[in-house]
Amino acid sequence: MPQLDASTFLPQLFWLLVTFGILFLVMWRVALPRVADVLEARQERMSDNLERAEEFKKEADTVLEAYEAAIAEARDKAQAVIAGVRAELAEEAANRQAALGETLAEQIEQGEARIEQAKNQAIGELQGMSAELTAAAMERLTGEKPNEANVTAAVDAALKSRIGPTG
Repeated sequence: MPQLDASTFLPQLFWLLVTFGILFLVMWRVALPRVADVLEARQERMSDNLERAEEFKKEADTVLEAYEAAIAEARDKAQAVIAGVRAELAEEAANRQAALGETLAEQIEQGEARIEQAKNQAIGELQGMSAELTAAAMERLTGEKPNEANVTAAVDAALKSRIGPTG
């Protein structure tokens, strides 16, 4: 192999140093500055993107806070409306219940009056029939017609003692 020939070491070392120097200068003056520029531009774009992302995040947080405030306000308004409607419904129910109570009380009074009237009518008819039956029974037993006023007074006294005062 020619590289291992000791007589050619010196020229090989010379050309190695010359080639290395030229490549070093080309890389140092041309290629590395371009790579550094590309890396620097990339770093600037990344920084700009991070700054914009930070701004967008702040904007999104502000919008989110406004949204949450609007939701809370709407919820409060809805609760107020619901409370108002509940109060109105409770008041309306109380009014209807009071009106129904008055109507029922009036109907109860009317029913009691009709019952009392029917009771008095029945007692009056009972008194009349009792007086007639008592007079007829006394006439059959004694053969004489009794005084109607006395019979009516006796029947009234007997009914009062059993039923209580009428009217």
